[in-house]
Amino acid sequence: MIKSTIVIPNFNGIRYIQTCLESLYSGTTKEIIVIVVDNASTDGSMELVREQFPQVKLVVNQTNTGFSHAVNQGIRLSKTPYVILLNNDTQVDLSFVHELEKVMDNDRQKRFFSASAKLISLYDKEKIDDAGDYYCALGWAFARGKGKHTDCYSKDCDIFAACAGAAIYRRELLEEDQVGLFDEEHFAYFEDIDLGYRAKIYGYRNRFAANSIVYHAGSATSGSRYNAFKTKLASRNSVYLIYKNMPTLQILLNLPLLMIGFLVKTLFFVRKGMGKEYIIGLWKGLMLSIGPVGRRHKQRFIKKRVRNYVLIQFELWKNLFRLFA
Repeated sequence: MIKSTIVIPNFNGIRYIQTCLESLYSGTTKEIIVIVVDNASTDGSMELVREQFPQVKLVVNQTNTGFSHAVNQGIRLSKTPYVILLNNDTQVDLSFVHELEKVMDNDRQKRFFSASAKLISLYDKEKIDDAGDYYCALGWAFARGKGKHTDCYSKDCDIFAACAGAAIYRRELLEEDQVGLFDEEHFAYFEDIDLGYRAKIYGYRNRFAANSIVYHAGSATSGSRYNAFKTKLASRNSVYLIYKNMPTLQILLNLPLLMIGFLVKTLFFVRKGMGKEYIIGLWKGLMLSIGPVGRRHKQRFIKKRVRNYVLIQFELWKNLFRLFA
């Protein structure tokens, strides 16, 4: 039985896509379905996939529709119990798929919505790139363990959200009448935090799968860790994320810390020479949130989920200490 469909979004990934697919097909799990969703690449990567990997299902978009839309296309085409999302700038370990599936299979009560692989820097294989994502009351999302030694992260544990660069999801919960798909208004950045947050509102958990190993180049699509495009889009989405997932009372409770968080980030990006882009992004996020699209996507508050909101709030505070530890 094929358990997983692997969805790889691609945009001009000629430098990495071949190695990524070769590592997948040389893994211990042979029964997999791979879908590559190409966002109008012009570097020949689409042609490479078509010629060298005929077993891959290739979806070709005429324009760059963004990460969220691309992976949703792949998810909608999947029929397997699990969907694995994988960035094109990765190389996976032999047991990458097996270890992700094992974490989900061992959850007899099916309360795990997702599990994040251990992402290790491709260029420094003793350093963590991402060991699951956290989100805190400052309105900041951050990669657990980034830059630390890989040996420090050898145990499975709960996380706030799975990093969509290498993660497995329970497909039935991605249905529209369940947790749902990725919010395509994000285009890219924070879409995985948003989805993980939404799953927690529904009472599900997100896990870190310590034995599923992925080597990640990082920033292959955007070009660098900090750039104008990424800064503007990420700041926009950070505002939208808060509005759509927090009830009004929770926003007011967190408002002092959120304002501090946005002020610190503004000063940080001013020093980087991108203060204008960051502030423009915040304004666009506010306009998106209060506009018809934002109001339509806002999570409806349901009394029976009060306990979930309380648990999330305590986690937001707890992650403050994790951030500065």
